[in-house]
Amino acid sequence: IEMIILVIGPAGAGKTTVGRALADDLGWHFLDADDLHPPDNVAKMRQGLGLTAEDREPWLRAVRDAIDAARTTGEPLVVACSALKEEHRVMLGAGLPDVRVAYLRARPELLADRLRERTGHFAGASLLPSQLAALEEPDDSVARFDASAPPPAIVSAIRLRWAL
Repeated sequence: IEMIILVIGPAGAGKTTVGRALADDLGWHFLDADDLHPPDNVAKMRQGLGLTAEDREPWLRAVRDAIDAARTTGEPLVVACSALKEEHRVMLGAGLPDVRVAYLRARPELLADRLRERTGHFAGASLLPSQLAALEEPDDSVARFDASAPPPAIVSAIRLRWAL
């Protein structure tokens, strides 16, 4: 199957957990877009500061380059990426015939709880307000999944949605 699945949502939605589990389940490659952030972005987020459009531009370009490389080789790929705005999703390939978008939707309280419990990641609870302010809820053309469900249930729902 030549397909790219973008697992999107704000910090704490479970993108990496669900994306990695989905990729493992399918035997596909997994890319955590956070790994492509330039050091300046990581430093800014560690301080609890939200990224600007200018900060996100080179990062999103790097993520799109990775997606395009997978599309060129026909290699199926799961990408975990916040993609908070519609323009980000379009830049990453939403709307292309081989790109699917899985939005992990969560209540702000759940996101805050998860971020308070998270260790070892640059995106902490102090980043959540800027994430939610930047978030443009995807329209109904995007598949939505309840981020409060257990990760294996979300993986099953995603597989069912696209018959994987």
